[in-house]
Formats: sequence, C-alpha cells, structure tokens
Amino acid sequence: MDISSIIGVVSGTGFVMGTILLGGSIMMFFNIPSILIVVGGTIASTMIAYPLADIMSIFKSGMKVFIFKIEQPEDIIANLVEISNKARKGGLLSIEGDIQTTPDPYLAQALQMTVDGVKTGDIAAIMQKKMALTKKKLDLGSDMFSSMGSYAPAFGMIGTLIGLVQMLANLDDPSSIGPKMAVAMITTFYGAVMANLFFIPMADKLTGRADLEITNMNIIFEGIISIREGEHPKLMEDKLKVYLAGGKGKEEEKK
Repeated sequence: MDISSIIGVVSGTGFVMGTILLGGSIMMFFNIPSILIVVGGTIASTMIAYPLADIMSIFKSGMKVFIFKIEQPEDIIANLVEISNKARKGGLLSIEGDIQTTPDPYLAQALQMTVDGVKTGDIAAIMQKKMALTKKKLDLGSDMFSSMGSYAPAFGMIGTLIGLVQMLANLDDPSSIGPKMAVAMITTFYGAVMANLFFIPMADKLTGRADLEITNMNIIFEGIISIREGEHPKLMEDKLKVYLAGGKGKEEEKK
C-alpha cells in the first residue's frame, strides 16, 4: 500500500472541498452538464487515442498507484551473489534448484537459459528484448493518464466556451448573466482538478514505478551475464551496487 499516494489524494481533495465550504455551499460547484462534458469528453478522447484493450487495462494501472509491491534491489543483488557463489563452486548445473524457488519469472527464465548452456549473446538478446517489452507495457498506463491530464482541462475550456456562448445569447436578461457565468467557469474548474489532482500525478507515479521495475530487471540482466561468464561474485556485486544509489533516490522521491 502506497501511503503517500493515499495521503495525497485525501488531503488534496480535502483542501479543495474545505476551500469551497469556507466560501459557501458545495452545491454551487455541482453541475451535471459540466461534469458530463469534462468526464465524457476526456473518456471519448482517450478512446480515440488508444485501443480498447489498452483502455481496459487503465484500471489495473490506476490501482498500481496505490498498491505496489516490488522486491528491493539489495535483496536481488544478495540473491544473485549467492547464486554466483554456488555456480562458482559447483558449476552452472548446481543453480538449477534456484529456478524453482525464485518468484520472479524474468530471473527464472534467465537462470534456465544459463543452466541449459545457452550462449551469453543469446541470453543477453532475449533478456533485453523482454525488458524492452516490459517497459513498453509499464509505460502504457503512464502515457494514458498523462494524455487524460491534457484532455480534461481542454474539455473544461470547451465547456466554458459553450457556457459563454449561451450567456451572450441571453444578454437581454441581466439577472441570468451571473449564474450562467458561474456555470460556465465550473467546467474549467472540473478539468483543472481532474488533471492536476489525479491524472498528471498518477502518470508521474507510474513513471516512477516503471523506473523501479526496469532497474531491477537491469540488475538481474547484468547479474546473469556475470554468472554466465564466470565472473568473481565480489566483482559482480560491486558492479550491481552501482544501481542502488539511483534506484533508492527514485524510490524515495515518490514516497
């Protein structure tokens, strides 16, 4: 559970709602036509921009903002060093048991190829290809939320323009100008809140999540290549620890 994301959404919503209540009734900011044009327009634009199958995955991506579990890089490095020591003492076949015990399919596949005697170049090519495909999949959620973050304010402005046109068409009734102007501005408010409190921060958080996962995959990639080449475990550990500073920094920024 990502506490910072939950606190951010709750506090941000609370600040907005609190400010509204301090200035009057919350019902002044409730307008169904404005909600329809901003929410409906954002959904429609997203459906135009992305295939339906990708859009259906946005709920899973959204949950990843609040619920996220990933193995720590330090633990991955320690595991790879242990496997490397085992392979150095007993040969590559001695690490076959680790294939069954590891919960990471990426590492399990790499270990299997290593035990099977696949050439280092072929192992590297397969692992890099899988890493690229994983990154593309991870980036999809971030891209969609980022797009929605740009669509929502645009439709807020469209709603405002519609309201202004309707207001200007009824200038003969001065008493209606104030209420119509208020309704016209509400759509801009909806679009700005949706974009800046939800969509854009969620896109940024998912980008950070993707970076963490790719960092772990890079650690596994370099570790497996070192094991396959028979490098000394200490040398491999020193090479992999280079990732720790960058990985920790990104993780701490997102908390």
